[in-house]
Amino acid sequence: MIQVAGIDELRHHVATARNAGQTVALVPTMGCLHRGHRSLFAVARRQSDFVVVSIFVNPLQFGPTEDFDRYPRTPEDDAAICRKEGVALLFSPEPETMYAPDHSVVVEETSLSRGLCGAHRSGHFRGVTTVVAKLFNIVQPDIAVFGQKDAQQTAIIRRMVRDLNIPVRIVAAPTIRESDGLALSSRNRLLDHDTRRRATVIHHSLCAALESYRRGERDAGRIRRDIVSRIEEQPSFSVEYAAAIDAGTLEPVSRLRSNVLLAVAVRTGNVRLIDNVSIA
Repeated sequence: MIQVAGIDELRHHVATARNAGQTVALVPTMGCLHRGHRSLFAVARRQSDFVVVSIFVNPLQFGPTEDFDRYPRTPEDDAAICRKEGVALLFSPEPETMYAPDHSVVVEETSLSRGLCGAHRSGHFRGVTTVVAKLFNIVQPDIAVFGQKDAQQTAIIRRMVRDLNIPVRIVAAPTIRESDGLALSSRNRLLDHDTRRRATVIHHSLCAALESYRRGERDAGRIRRDIVSRIEEQPSFSVEYAAAIDAGTLEPVSRLRSNVLLAVAVRTGNVRLIDNVSIA
């Protein structure tokens, strides 16, 4: 596996792969890699010849009161995982490589990013679209793989690619969960043992909502209230949002139907967790 921190070096290796007739996939990450990331790498391997993984904790997508400094960083373990998973190139730039000291250009999506996480994390998705656009320009991949756990992010990236005519195909990979249902996330490491155990209520509340739908419940408001009630029964857990949204437009729906996502964001202490399930 090739490891680089510089843009010119990365471009050299990608060009060499392309000259050999290889297709290129990019999996952008913020590191602290886990089984969910490995599933993204597997999707990328199946659909390309040369897999590039980026690890960059992007300061632009963290607000001033968010957990940028606390975000877990495990560079040596991450490199070992990438090597084991057949990644061709690991790109781990420093902030000054990605952003000039006087950088003043950002990429901003103004529709899909207004609700859900965007309503509670000012500037977050502007940071996401800016760094992903930069990575697409740097790597120029044929495909890029994202996780469905971050459904709003994936929808926003798809819109950016469409509206800016960026020639990359976006692939959404299924959410990977622990055996007890908790969606895998690097932030899970920040939970103490008891809170981690109780965090399973997030997925269980979504599963209960799906079961209510299968039994005939269609009122989105009632479903949302049930989700909130189940989660907030747990001490220290507060629901930032519980939403029923159209999977394509991310607009709220009043009646449940197919192609709807049930999505939640939950805070416990200083940790924020998100999850969603789809009504097929």
